[in-house]
Amino acid sequence: MGTKIYEVMTERPRAVTPETPVREVARLMEEEDVGSLPVVDEGARLVGIVTDRDVAVRVVGGGLDPEATRVGEVASADVMTLGPDDDLDEALGLMARAKVRRLPIVVRENELVGMLAQADIARTSKEKSTGEVVEAISQPPGGPRVAGPDEKEQPRQ
Repeated sequence: MGTKIYEVMTERPRAVTPETPVREVARLMEEEDVGSLPVVDEGARLVGIVTDRDVAVRVVGGGLDPEATRVGEVASADVMTLGPDDDLDEALGLMARAKVRRLPIVVRENELVGMLAQADIARTSKEKSTGEVVEAISQPPGGPRVAGPDEKEQPRQ
């Protein structure tokens, strides 16, 4: 039998609500040293996820006020999840296919009980497959791109 997600996940992760100001999200991400926070309703039911990329692209890049903008306006609602009793290999495969670095772990009615991140996997596994999955998740499709002088992305030479 393989390793189960509950053996390596971070239990009871810090979470925010859709009403949390984005500035507070950024502060919490820095404090917790994480790149994403699950978004939950009052009953701890997962309703989305907000990432550092959401903050950078949707808020800063979109010219929104981080104090006035609420998480519910910029968080992703379409979130892939697994359960704590699922196999870690299943999580690795899902993360590689979906190119995500973090998975919320839920039970029953989408109740958040943990987060599984690349770092959790790396800390507990020295297997070659883990490194390959992390590399697959981290590679941008089609190679790196660099913004050019006209502010449009150009392929790196």
